[in-house]
Amino acid sequence: MKLVEESKCAPQLKCTLRQQLPNIVENVYKSYEQTPTTRNIGESPLPSKEAIIEILGLMREILFPGYYGTAGLCWENVRYFIGSKLDQLFVSLSSEISKSFRHECKETGHICVDCIDRASHKCIEFLNRIPYIREMLVDDVQAAYDGDPAAKSLDEIIFSYPGIMAITIYRIAHELHIQGVPLIPRIMTEYAHSITGIDIHPGAKIGRSFFIDHGTGVVIGETCEIGDRVKLYQGVTLGALSFPKDETGALIRGRKRHPTIEDDVTIYAAATILGGDTVIGKGSVIGGNVWLVHSVPPGTKVTIEAPQLRFKMNDTRS
Repeated sequence: MKLVEESKCAPQLKCTLRQQLPNIVENVYKSYEQTPTTRNIGESPLPSKEAIIEILGLMREILFPGYYGTAGLCWENVRYFIGSKLDQLFVSLSSEISKSFRHECKETGHICVDCIDRASHKCIEFLNRIPYIREMLVDDVQAAYDGDPAAKSLDEIIFSYPGIMAITIYRIAHELHIQGVPLIPRIMTEYAHSITGIDIHPGAKIGRSFFIDHGTGVVIGETCEIGDRVKLYQGVTLGALSFPKDETGALIRGRKRHPTIEDDVTIYAAATILGGDTVIGKGSVIGGNVWLVHSVPPGTKVTIEAPQLRFKMNDTRS
């Protein structure tokens, strides 16, 4: 009986509580007025994160044909496949680049009169870089196979390795970054971060045959420079030692804050290397859990002393 009475009261209570919604609406509206830095109302539309994720899907189909999306490719229909995907990519990517340019113009106070034309030119410039991106990724996939004895095939690596996913998205984003496209490169790499646990800033400079084994927790900062044939394990941080500020207390931007890793370096799990002046010399090996804030010469092996282990046997006597 009590349950029946309570169920009859529920709609009335719900209606009473809903009467509070107009006041809540007004308070939220006022918060929009009071905090203009965290709203985008009545302005040019921002790039769509969902559209950018779809663009990355199109790019993966083009970069690794036959692995994602369209099935049943053969040499007779490959040109049609490429043309169809590139046409989709041009329409979608140029639109998102245009939005990012219009937003930047708003932020800088300039009146944009050619954002659409600029975006179209940037998009074509990017599409012309696809063969180069593929060339870099071929080396990255081969480096993963050569560096991981658990890998059974290149197919397995392309399909399933989070490191390859993160590097693929980074190489796409980096090309847009060096072309000066705002917002979109960072959206791309943060999406990669969210699905792989690997955080690579699109501004980092990374050479050929780059391999991230396992990958979770890897962080590579904006001004990091990485040479060829570098291998990182999970949890590696290539970060900033500190964040310098000017006389007003604002962060100084544009300086090199992250380390340089030369060719043929291996960095094992959970190592942390910090600072824009820090250079890890060619062929060096940095052991797990090492903390480095200064340079090491080529061919150096850096390890920490093994911790002393203590064993205590359980007393099994009755």
